[in-house]
Amino acid sequence: MPRIRPFEDHADRYEDWFERHDADYRSELQAVARFVPREGTGVEIGAGTGRFASPLGIRFGVEPAERMARIAADRGIRIVRGAGEELPVRSGAFDFAVLVTTLCFLDDPNRAFSEIRRILKPGGCVVVGFVDGESPLGIRYRQASRTSRFYAEADFYAVPAVLEFLAAAGFRDAETVQTLFAPAGENRQVEPVRTGWGEGSFVVIRAVK
Repeated sequence: MPRIRPFEDHADRYEDWFERHDADYRSELQAVARFVPREGTGVEIGAGTGRFASPLGIRFGVEPAERMARIAADRGIRIVRGAGEELPVRSGAFDFAVLVTTLCFLDDPNRAFSEIRRILKPGGCVVVGFVDGESPLGIRYRQASRTSRFYAEADFYAVPAVLEFLAAAGFRDAETVQTLFAPAGENRQVEPVRTGWGEGSFVVIRAVK
């Protein structure tokens, strides 16, 4: 089942995180934007409150948590309730799909990426933004998971594992960028986006169907 209870109970705290960590948010946003196509129709899987879909110009989203979905709708996102492992979307419907900090809450990443590939048009792409489980921030989140409202049930994957998920689902030509290089909790300004992975705590992967 989708791990939605923290987001139903604490949607306001989720929104507050973006206000208190504006530099982190904008750093992540510009990293994801590096790979989001400028043309075509996209969908965000696990759209949350629309914090990424809205500024990225994505008008469609799939979100299992009702409270989050309502806030996203207020931001102009057309939301369909559903989970990544069983997307309520017809095959070949979209040119691209985006997931941002959603991967760690999936029950079955392999099934979810297979579903995402199904809903993409031939040559479409998936863009996955996530906290690298082997990064300082990923380690910090794992250590704090017992007391965190949102990360108690999260699984933080290392980059090689995510690349394996994508390859197993049939995606190819993976590219990566990274950001959030400052020590966890010490970032005070928007950070650069660099190619590759292994230095920044936030990684974005783009792969093609």
